[in-house]
Amino acid sequence: MASSEDQITFRTKILTRHLNPIFSSSSSSPNLLSSSPCLSYTPPELVESEANFDTKQMRSILDSHNINHRDWLYNIMIQSNLFNPSIRGHRKFVCPDYNQSMEQQREITVKRIEYLRDCGVFLGWLTGDSEEDELRKMALNEVLAIYDHSLAIKLGVHFFLWGGAIQFFGTKRHHDKWLKITEDYGMKGCFAMTELGHGSNVRGIETVTTYDPNAKEFIINTPCESAQKYWIGGAAKHATHAIVFSQLHINGKDEGVHAFIVQIRDEDGNVCPNIRIADCGHKIGLNGVDNGRIWFDNVRIPRENLLNSVADVSPDGQYLSAIKDPVQRFAAFLAPLTSGRVNIAVSSIYVAKIGLATALRYALSRRAFSLAPNEPEVLLLDYPSHQRRLLPLLAKTYAMSFAGNYLKSIYVKRSPEMNKTIHVVSSALKAMLTWHNMRTLQECREACGGQGLKTENRVGHLKGEYDVQLTFEGDNNVLMQQVSKALFGEYLATQKQNRPFKGLWLEHMNGPTPVIPAQLTGSILRSSQIQTDIFYLRERDLLKRFVAEVSAHQKQGRNKEYAFALAYQLAEDLGRAFADKAILLTSIEAEANVAAGPLKEVLALLRTLYALVVLEEDASFLRYGYLSVENAAVVRKEVMKLCSELRPHTLALVSSFGIPDAFLSPIAFDWIDANSWSSVQ
Repeated sequence: MASSEDQITFRTKILTRHLNPIFSSSSSSPNLLSSSPCLSYTPPELVESEANFDTKQMRSILDSHNINHRDWLYNIMIQSNLFNPSIRGHRKFVCPDYNQSMEQQREITVKRIEYLRDCGVFLGWLTGDSEEDELRKMALNEVLAIYDHSLAIKLGVHFFLWGGAIQFFGTKRHHDKWLKITEDYGMKGCFAMTELGHGSNVRGIETVTTYDPNAKEFIINTPCESAQKYWIGGAAKHATHAIVFSQLHINGKDEGVHAFIVQIRDEDGNVCPNIRIADCGHKIGLNGVDNGRIWFDNVRIPRENLLNSVADVSPDGQYLSAIKDPVQRFAAFLAPLTSGRVNIAVSSIYVAKIGLATALRYALSRRAFSLAPNEPEVLLLDYPSHQRRLLPLLAKTYAMSFAGNYLKSIYVKRSPEMNKTIHVVSSALKAMLTWHNMRTLQECREACGGQGLKTENRVGHLKGEYDVQLTFEGDNNVLMQQVSKALFGEYLATQKQNRPFKGLWLEHMNGPTPVIPAQLTGSILRSSQIQTDIFYLRERDLLKRFVAEVSAHQKQGRNKEYAFALAYQLAEDLGRAFADKAILLTSIEAEANVAAGPLKEVLALLRTLYALVVLEEDASFLRYGYLSVENAAVVRKEVMKLCSELRPHTLALVSSFGIPDAFLSPIAFDWIDANSWSSVQ
């Protein structure tokens, strides 16, 4: 009762101070702006313990490459008025003005691209042919995505999709004509693959191209409304040329999907004859990108405009290809498009870093409620519940950063033998990392309370900007099914050829089934070997279950595709198991490359929190019996303990992201000053 009475007295005093303003002794009017009871901002750097690890070294592990180039581009944007600088709380921030109209956002995006071109940002993006050139391009693209998704996507369409198609689908005649002018932004390219009626199912697109041997021209036609090209970035206003994907009909035979270069506007910006273009309109995000729709009314193009690295048509109309199997030809044709998934996966993690840096810095300075009368209010991040909301997401972001770095490393070293691995890993990570980004942004938005709703604070608005990542360059659910199908094929191949598993981290399938201790403890769970054993056990079992279920459906007379469709639940579980395993193993590898000391200890803490949160959150561990109910309870308890151990390192961990203050938001710093009356004036 005494405790209850103290609480009542405490609350009464608070209410009294609100309802009875303090009167000044020198004036009869109430001194409503008296500063004595007011909150003040305390920078986390003044009260948080100093980092016990080298944050610069941590950043070098996270960013992995081209750190000087990244910082150079950050500074270019900070110093230019084109990037909408503003002063809030005596700090400079750069962030797009999302209050601009759609047309204004589109025009400023093009101006920014032209400015970046003049600064030399795009040098070597298409004409460079070394791994260093490619890594520099990736690093700079990641920085641009941190600033504005529209800017990154507009550039991605022009360089990675249009330019990438010229590079990989074209031959010397196309390279000589188009690569340099594309790199100089002397023309503007777009990528016309998606149609109103077909997105993920590229083989089903309905645009039709025929060949006229007399004129030595291809004729491209949109035969029906569902064949109109849709969501084509750049098409609505700025693009002058398009890579058009179409079914190629030669001598009455459908040879499958091929790619063609088509001019859609002249030098003055006028739409070319026999082409119709419409605007896709306003979107929930990415309004700096002019997505458009295109119809082709028997448009004629030169024979040389076929991108012919995989197949060609002779002047007299004969179809030529070294790959006779149309399925293999289609696979070879689309293999180079993996770059889009690589860039999307990695950029999504950088956006999650913005959300976490903002929400965690806010939680290190914002207080709420006292735990006892006459005691100060408590920092948000000192509440175990707040730690549980944000710190597992921080651990996941670190783990997924290492996975993204691995993906980039195998992509820049790609070879025909690596195409399958790159396809499977990029599909899995694109899905998992973009899902993680959206979940992180949502949790960070909520953790910032009402401040998370303000556009200037970025976190809430970024949700709308990046939501599209879940479906473009491959719907995430479809990509996960592709991962499971690839693992299915690998399993059957090892059985049929009587060979061991090799690649995709499946070598563990060659050994005995891992044995997990019947009774887990916190110390056991912190072992990287135990963590990998549990993840291996899950993947091994799910792969066998998936193969058995698909095979059972086939024995009942259903074809393979129908069998896959019926086994979709196991396919989803298996895809996630593969992705989680890949992320864990790349985290362990990143940790192994660090010498013993505080940095390695923090990496181990992050890796363990990642692994245990996966165990706690994914129902498959309980559903299929990899964890007992009792052991699941031990995992849950250990997660909370890990969060409390990670708490002192929080500021150092978000500082290690290396994102300049100007690219965060006012609530990440002095949010009182940023919202003061003087800031309004």
